Amino acid sequence: MSHSHHKEKVCIKTRKVYDWVTRQVDVPLRSFNNDELEHVFPHDKCPRDHESICDFLATSGMNPQDLTIRCFLSDEEGNRIDPVVDNDALICQEITQPNGRQPVTVTLPSGDQVTLQKVKVLVKGHIVVQILNANGQVICESDPIPFATAQTFILCAPEGTMLDCHISFFECDASLICTNNFQQLDISITLCLEVQMEADVKIEVEARFCKPREEILEATLCPTNNFPPQCPEVFPSH
Repeated sequence: MSHSHHKEKVCIKTRKVYDWVTRQVDVPLRSFNNDELEHVFPHDKCPRDHESICDFLATSGMNPQDLTIRCFLSDEEGNRIDPVVDNDALICQEITQPNGRQPVTVTLPSGDQVTLQKVKVLVKGHIVVQILNANGQVICESDPIPFATAQTFILCAPEGTMLDCHISFFECDASLICTNNFQQLDISITLCLEVQMEADVKIEVEARFCKPREEILEATLCPTNNFPPQCPEVFPSH
């Protein structure tokens, strides 16, 4: 029997996942009103004189019902990012506890008790709010607005494991309220946070060594004279 088909025990180094959870996080509502609102939309990104945002929109002759308020995840420069792909633009890290991860005794549905660890996670990022007219043109854009949330998880996280987390879903909604005596921007953020506790381990597995496959050559451009399929059941007759 050739060596390539012979199984043997090998030792490999790999990343083991000790625990893995997903949580929907609703970031506390961010609200900006009156003077705060004017700082959110700087004059270079919302060209106007000295009037307020609401007055500017009103004097521009735009119907409030025709305006669209949208927001999206951005980096600290205000560039739109994809939370699933560009996780480097988000901060998702463990909050170091002075006495380390605290043990927590949990009772499982089976009635058994197990000791897990309390892990605290910090998520920070930025969003940008845009105001669009009826034609879909951006007439006002905010500076990047920071947001943050701290979450506590009960996980299998013994000493030596490391946190790996990312955002698998992100949704941002913004609304602008303009009345005679009241103007306010409200921003709500919902995200899905995936948290894993990992460590590098060495494990023994039974395996076969690989060998290269045969190369698949590029198909020829020349046609081949394939005959149509035969009907041997009826012709030629036996």
